[in-house]
Amino acid sequence: MKTKVLSKMIIAAIALLATMACEVNNPHQKPSPDNGSERPYVIASEGTFSNTTTNALLSASSLDGGVIGMEQGLVNDGASYWVFWGDKYLYGLTYNQGNAGTTRSYVMNADYTLSPRSAEYAVRRFTTVGVYGNYVMTTSTGDGPQEMADENGYLPKAILISLLNVEDETYTTNNTLEEQYLSENFLGNGEFVTFAGLEQVGSKLYTAAVAMGLSQYGVKSGDGKWIRDGYEDLVKTEAGGSGSGSYKEGELQWTQYPDECWVAIFDDETLSGKRLLRTDKISYAAGRNKSQYYQMVWATDGGDIYVFSPSYAKTMSDERQRTSLPAGVVRIKAGAEDFDAGYYVNLEQLTDGLSFQRTWYIGGDKFLMLMYDSVLEPGKTMVANRLAIFDAATSEFKYVEGLPSAEHISGFGNEPYVEDGKAYVTLSLTNDYPSVYVIDTHTAAATKGLTVQATTLRAVGRLSPLN
Repeated sequence: MKTKVLSKMIIAAIALLATMACEVNNPHQKPSPDNGSERPYVIASEGTFSNTTTNALLSASSLDGGVIGMEQGLVNDGASYWVFWGDKYLYGLTYNQGNAGTTRSYVMNADYTLSPRSAEYAVRRFTTVGVYGNYVMTTSTGDGPQEMADENGYLPKAILISLLNVEDETYTTNNTLEEQYLSENFLGNGEFVTFAGLEQVGSKLYTAAVAMGLSQYGVKSGDGKWIRDGYEDLVKTEAGGSGSGSYKEGELQWTQYPDECWVAIFDDETLSGKRLLRTDKISYAAGRNKSQYYQMVWATDGGDIYVFSPSYAKTMSDERQRTSLPAGVVRIKAGAEDFDAGYYVNLEQLTDGLSFQRTWYIGGDKFLMLMYDSVLEPGKTMVANRLAIFDAATSEFKYVEGLPSAEHISGFGNEPYVEDGKAYVTLSLTNDYPSVYVIDTHTAAATKGLTVQATTLRAVGRLSPLN
């Protein structure tokens, strides 16, 4: 944690650097002071000027226009992912390249300044994030406890959970010795799974269970019986790969069943009362980027649950692990615990064959989609740089108009903030300061809103002052 002296020095440096950047990039664009007014909107920003990088949380009175500078914000250590728990707390989670990362939360004060809360946590590595009840919840799949090793010393895969209790400011993890946390043979086909998305519906917890292949433990546990006929050569004969694509000798990397989608339903955050739903209309329901698995299971205000698949398995190098299914969406009707047999939309028919990296629910039956710039193919580099709105009730698909040219967009924030029929999205740009863009969810028209004199915007949302 930074000392007060160091924080003051960094704040002064931000002020100087932001002024320098303003003078260089746009001498006529000056930040509005925003003092003495309500500033309920919060933006997580990062600025890199003169080879110095600083992170700051900013508050603003409006997202619809104006300019603010980083010198007006609360300096912090940054985060890989920002999560708003309602309008009360903001959590900054740090991924830290696979190791435990530092996490803390922030609140809005009565004078609309932001303050960190006292507790700080070193959370487990995570590949997906969500909110359930009183928790900010993360999960990943990793090695289970040593007590469960087989005779070869191979460890079973387990679901690793971090639970941040927002009211009590406590942090707990699950006991992976308990059977319900075992990731191995989760679907009954021998493969281990990872979760993509954590969506609360009533008191239930929904997630996409993404089959990942056979671990060393899985290959040996059934004496090879879980290996499909004709897939034996997919078992690795030596370790290799790197990062999220690394593998061990003796495992079968990636699923043997790319043409199916599974959704798991649990009674609560303890993963008790597991029920599994399967459909062969779409491939697995997860957007992917390196080790992160993005949410594709969303509940609407009306109670229906829509499950999207970008068909990312089209990018697999081996055709046996490559899905033949187009990107699509299916539905679980309100109150049901099975897929609606009468609902399916082939999204590629609406998008000229293009797929998407992420989806977000934005009200009614509408979803914001982050689209790829080219079709999914093995070995191909796709860039997710265009937004669209999909109406699941009418199957209407519209590209968002009014955003900067895709060639100038360097990144989007974690998720949009939705208010009064508008979706507020943060865009970082290669040729200008980043801005919040305001998207009319009915017309798919975007207009430029608040500009921040920074280099990157990570998140946007709203906090209410604490009483």
